[in-house]
Amino acid sequence: MAQSHGHPDRKPRRAAYALPTLFTAGNLFLGFLAVMKSIQGAMLAAAGNLGANAHLEAAAMMIGVASVLDGLDGRIARMTNTTSEFGKELDSLADVIAFGVAPAILAWIWGFQFLDTTMDGGLRDHIQRIGVFFVFLYVMCGASRLARFNITTNPQPKNPGRSDRKYFVGLPIPAGAGMVASIVYAGGAAPLQWWPYAAAWIGLIGLVSFLMISTWRYRSFKEFGYVSPRSPLTLVTIGSIIYLIWNYSQPALLIIGCGYGASGLIVRLGGVIKRKLRPGAGRTQVQHG
Repeated sequence: MAQSHGHPDRKPRRAAYALPTLFTAGNLFLGFLAVMKSIQGAMLAAAGNLGANAHLEAAAMMIGVASVLDGLDGRIARMTNTTSEFGKELDSLADVIAFGVAPAILAWIWGFQFLDTTMDGGLRDHIQRIGVFFVFLYVMCGASRLARFNITTNPQPKNPGRSDRKYFVGLPIPAGAGMVASIVYAGGAAPLQWWPYAAAWIGLIGLVSFLMISTWRYRSFKEFGYVSPRSPLTLVTIGSIIYLIWNYSQPALLIIGCGYGASGLIVRLGGVIKRKLRPGAGRTQVQHG
């Protein structure tokens, strides 16, 4: 009896389209829960519990898990050939909530709302006003990053890398949210009270906002497939990362989140310095009469 073979151009079953949508829905749900947990954390801190805040910690963790789910839904859609315009738009809307609004609310509550009440009232008010502006700037830059990603075909970074690797143009919004969440989580989720820390937090939020709308390159790692063979070194690296996250979650996630965010900045600055130090750079030929 002859064995039938599937046709590569055959359309997937309708049920297959539900799989990536479930991951997107999970992403959106975690973003919604993170907002709720941030509000509960604010209520707990307002009652006088200004130490480690379990609600803010949970919000940071939910944003981190949502980042993982966001990386899976697109890959699953491509693997099952179930990509669609509806899924693309739904994913972007979910990203605005999970990686735009939720981290912004968490960043505000953790970094600015509970500054020391004994400090100068005018300074405290100014820091909080500037903080509101920068967390809104974060949401605006994240939404702009998503809009640019949706309308751009085959985007190219300003500083192209190797042709055998794939890159994002600008810092992806899940990575920006991961930076915010990893810092809150590593800080024990205790709200900031000392104003110099809040000022540094403003600078970091501004930097993340800029990186999201920049045209600098960030590795996308899309060339790594889930079903392709793995080298022993890759397996050891993945296993080591899982071990470190499981046993030393706070420093490990902080290094991963901030390290990836800083990678685009380091590559860009390294390229500028390399061009400056290149022999003959900046030289002008002098003509003698």
